[in-house]
Amino acid sequence: MRFEQITSVKNNRVKDWAALKQKKYRSQTGLYIAEGTRLVEDAVASGAPIDAILLSGDLQSGRFDKIINGLASLGTQVYEVAEQVMEHISDTKTPQGVIAVIRQLEGDPNDFLDNKTNPLYLVLDGIQDPGNLGTMIRTADAVGATGVFLGKTCVDLYNPKVVRATMGSMYHLPVFEVDLELFLPAMKRQGITVVGTAIDADKTVFQHDFTQGTALVIGSEAHGLSAAMADAVDQNISLPMPGKAESLNAAIASSVMMYEALRQRTQ
Repeated sequence: MRFEQITSVKNNRVKDWAALKQKKYRSQTGLYIAEGTRLVEDAVASGAPIDAILLSGDLQSGRFDKIINGLASLGTQVYEVAEQVMEHISDTKTPQGVIAVIRQLEGDPNDFLDNKTNPLYLVLDGIQDPGNLGTMIRTADAVGATGVFLGKTCVDLYNPKVVRATMGSMYHLPVFEVDLELFLPAMKRQGITVVGTAIDADKTVFQHDFTQGTALVIGSEAHGLSAAMADAVDQNISLPMPGKAESLNAAIASSVMMYEALRQRTQ
């Protein structure tokens, strides 16, 4: 099957797609880009709302034939683009030859809270590093967390580096961007215990009961929980560190805590 070809970086659609590397244009259009074979395959398999598929090089045929033909039959626009066009749109130094332009998901996070039994939520406050955010979402996916909630001070979920770092996990579980100061009280009304982290906490992660509905709040890499979030949590827990390290990376710390939650829930 042949698709429309685009060979110039001056093409208006190419300009629009390249602009999606900037948060301003992602917010204005409600679109973002996901690139790479595995990531695009996960997006397609999960039923993500794909607006367009861009292909270049060898990926114009082969492993994507069935997927692309199926998308095209549903009305999704598929384009064959020149290598220089792919490089212009891509956020990576060595593009893999496939990009999906995807519509951002819309949904009411308050509705999502309803009727959940002993949920495990990961709540992130001020996470700035795209790699950390992507890793945290992957870990939440790995342990079977119920959902992830990002405060407004976190790096944008649809930042291309975050999207890549999730390695498809953002398509496997609900991820919402919310105002945490308004949203945490809604969690508490559902009977969920909001748990923060603090070095001087009375209880360690291994002493907390994760078998009950829990929202684990992780603060920024540099400053920990914001003052508002520190006031909002029901209790704090700590990670014991008998060695000489002063601290752990935020993504690693959240991973340890979430796997402790999984251990308790699967005993």
